Amino acid sequence: MDTATLDHEYNARATTPNVLDILAEYRARTDAAKAVLDWSTHSYGETGPERLDVYPAQSGAASPVLVFIHGGYWRALDAADSGSMAPAFVAAGACVVSVNYTLAPAASLDRIVEECRRALAWVHRNIARFGGDPSCIHVAGSSAGGHLAAMLLTPGWQGALGLPDRPVAGATLLSGLFDLTPIPRTHINEWMSLDEASAARNSPALLPLPSGLPVALAYGDTETSEFKRQTGDFARRLREAGCEAELVPPRPGSNHFDLVFDFGEPGNPLHQATRRMMEL
Repeated sequence: MDTATLDHEYNARATTPNVLDILAEYRARTDAAKAVLDWSTHSYGETGPERLDVYPAQSGAASPVLVFIHGGYWRALDAADSGSMAPAFVAAGACVVSVNYTLAPAASLDRIVEECRRALAWVHRNIARFGGDPSCIHVAGSSAGGHLAAMLLTPGWQGALGLPDRPVAGATLLSGLFDLTPIPRTHINEWMSLDEASAARNSPALLPLPSGLPVALAYGDTETSEFKRQTGDFARRLREAGCEAELVPPRPGSNHFDLVFDFGEPGNPLHQATRRMMEL
């Protein structure tokens, strides 16, 4: 594809005229969740953005854990926008964690990935205090967060952070970016500054993947062909690696951004697929 076509295909906001309303709803629904649930904020690193919000399990010890990573093309949003799914999953018996990270361009993608890995290590070490089971951590993310959640599945980095080889029990990936090699030729690179090498080493579709993991994937009905292709191709890549990858059909009329609401809606196929994997 030429640059103009790539810019069109990777411009998620252009597919959703009411995107600003949806982004405002992220914060409103998270505020509403915090009004009715116990929650607390914790640091997993030395800088201000390296923090996470924990919504404890209400069903006692050893509850499955859902770790959610927000999107925003690595340069926008916050954990404070990313707790809308907590009421449904806590009610179902899970402990929920929403991860914050340093945004681009203040942080490189290498740094952002490293922060999310350290956040996962914090969860593994500490989540039992909040009723969570560190052996049953399910990661999830939307858009750029889907990419970051997928990067947590790749092997080879866990030992340096004191994690077991397989610290993640499953994943839900909402319209993520899994092959970043087109990104340096798009407007996104204005804030990401990826070169060929950094795009490749941060592309989970190009990296080894573990076998046997259950993974649910989804994209919005109104998304561009490239976002749909990225998810479909990564689902096939996961199956080739021996994972149990389920591509959840899109809700008619759904878009790149309101998938997060589907994820937190009891009875929605995307929500239900995640609960099945978490055995909730």
